[in-house]
Amino acid sequence: MKISTKGRYALRMLIDIASREEDGFISLKEISDRQTISKKYLEQIVPLLTKNGMLRTNRGNKGGYALAKPVKDITVGEVLRATEGSLAPVTCLEYEVNDCPRAESCATLYVWKGLYDAITKYLDGITLADIIEHSGGASGSDYCI
Repeated sequence: MKISTKGRYALRMLIDIASREEDGFISLKEISDRQTISKKYLEQIVPLLTKNGMLRTNRGNKGGYALAKPVKDITVGEVLRATEGSLAPVTCLEYEVNDCPRAESCATLYVWKGLYDAITKYLDGITLADIIEHSGGASGSDYCI
């Protein structure tokens, strides 16, 4: 499994916003400048995060973006599922019901299920608050994801 730039940048964007919550709404230009991520690319990520209830927007003079829920309630797994889609290592585990005709006799299914469970448990166990705390409250581009 490989996480795309979309997933990594979404996480950086949310951490940037989270570390500046007291500043109110943050413009994409500010985030773009601090994170050295193209504003156009961030514009592609925003709808995914908004649709999934992680970002809220404010238009106008003091417009920009803010977290839609507390930093302790946004997990890395949630961000990656919003930007990457399923985190399942194999196609047959992407949906609640495994409709693969070989599922009953698949000798390796338990391996992929175990990997998926480990990935999910790990990524859903890390919040934006954890990342900020782990980084010592670093903001800007002082950290790497």
